[in-house]
Amino acid sequence: MVAVESAAQAVLDARAQFPDSSLADLYDPLSMPPMLTKAHKALDLAVDKCYRKEPFKSELERVEYLFALYEEYTSALTAGATEPALRRRKPKR
Repeated sequence: MVAVESAAQAVLDARAQFPDSSLADLYDPLSMPPMLTKAHKALDLAVDKCYRKEPFKSELERVEYLFALYEEYTSALTAGATEPALRRRKPKR
């Protein structure tokens, strides 16, 4: 999606404004540059729109939604599956 690509590029562009900062410095919650915070919020919104029209109210709501979607998509893969039997080691001779 073009909106996600543009928003991701904005994150990279914001990071480029601080060439002497490590990722640890840039993503320190106490000192994260406001332009990077803003770019990430825009990216989150663009990605959210790939999943549904209304924005998530919280990070918890986003995670719960995505896990439910994951379970829905993978349930057919795991339906009826059993745990693989433990393999016995052959004794060394």
